Amino acid sequence: MGDALTRLAGQLRGEVLLPGDHGYDDARRGYNRLHDRRPKVVVRPADGDDVARALEFATSAGLEVAVRSGGHSLAGYGTTGGGVLIDLSAMHAIHVDPAARAASVEAGTIAGQLTAATAAHGLLVPFGDSPDVGVGGITLGGGVGWLSRKLGLTIDSVDGVELVTADAQLLTADDQTRPDLFWAVRGGGGNFGVVTRIRYRLHPIGTVLGGALLLPATGEVVRGVVDLAEAAPEELTTISLVTRVPPLSMVPPEAHGRLGVLITLVWCGELAAGERVVDGFRALAPPLADLVHPRPYPSMYELIPDVPRSVTNVTYSFAADELDDEAIGSILQQLEEPNLPSAEALAAVELRVLGGAISRMPVDATAFAHRQRRLLCSVVAAGFTDADADRHRAWVRSLSDAIRYLAKGAYANFFDAADEPRLHQAYPDSTYRRLVQVKQRYDPTNLFHRNLNIRPETSAQP
Repeated sequence: MGDALTRLAGQLRGEVLLPGDHGYDDARRGYNRLHDRRPKVVVRPADGDDVARALEFATSAGLEVAVRSGGHSLAGYGTTGGGVLIDLSAMHAIHVDPAARAASVEAGTIAGQLTAATAAHGLLVPFGDSPDVGVGGITLGGGVGWLSRKLGLTIDSVDGVELVTADAQLLTADDQTRPDLFWAVRGGGGNFGVVTRIRYRLHPIGTVLGGALLLPATGEVVRGVVDLAEAAPEELTTISLVTRVPPLSMVPPEAHGRLGVLITLVWCGELAAGERVVDGFRALAPPLADLVHPRPYPSMYELIPDVPRSVTNVTYSFAADELDDEAIGSILQQLEEPNLPSAEALAAVELRVLGGAISRMPVDATAFAHRQRRLLCSVVAAGFTDADADRHRAWVRSLSDAIRYLAKGAYANFFDAADEPRLHQAYPDSTYRRLVQVKQRYDPTNLFHRNLNIRPETSAQP
């Protein structure tokens, strides 16, 4: 093994880190501290050739492979115990072509970097709500964020990818070249290879109406927030948290600890019309805080500064077509319980209203199969001590059990564990069968299994 590692290091333009090396511990850690694994070796490739050499080494040594773009996997897929971690963070080159409204981006780039680079030209790719998420991870899973109702999922702006397959071949995939693979990587995750570069279509963006609005949480307010968000023109996208109000600087001290609905929103359209729509939310109850105003889109990433690089996190998420009064009652009741998870932790239910441009794309156009669903609902506990993990898991489980009767699917990027029984909630039968065929063609030995795993035909379950 030592000689093979020496040869690998000599072949690479990038970096090899072993346990005990400076930077190894920082490199191996991902976002969710509950998944704390120690790879045998961390490879930080400089290019696709480095990725190919790392895969050849892992295959010859019989080692598990994990791939990391930004490291934000809730389920800890971007690390491995005793295997080879391919950390793409050194691959963050960005080429923007403003005239063509296109960008070619290495997959280790984070969303905030790319947004800043493209917004300088009045253009952007619709990502999620965190600047630290790797573009590779969010894109391969689908990509739901503050512009989804107006511009669609992240994958809807992808024109092509480059990736290294299990046999160490660097391939391209788009609508004309390997269209089966191109279909699969848009929603099917990292099951088919190491995506090293993504080509995006860019969208014009000017000043948006955006920010955060905090309302007191009652059943009527939660109902009103969901209904207004769904009825709004597609220029409006909202992400709402029902939670005990944390001690944020934007919130007056007397509101800390109260039950509230924190609505972060973006209106991408005529600003006066947007103000009228947002006034509907303000009318639901006197706001506890109102930071909604015209702003450059990248400043949305600055709403909640100093977010830790890694936290403990337990999440149960599902797609639904409604949030009925019974579920709203269960959410408010369990958030008000005296045995609520510890005060230093965030306990919340996140509600993302879908529709608009997401639903206009044909369901079978990509491997993201839930375009007709109306809502993503996530029960979240985060930021607790490691020793208190079981209590927070129990709270998430209890509330999830009370409202999961609404579930009609799941979003692959929001799984917090390798939950095989829920695989078909992310990928319904017709989508799953098609993914299995692509998996069999490009990764028949299932080398890439540190993901929400699609098994090749030889080992797939019906």
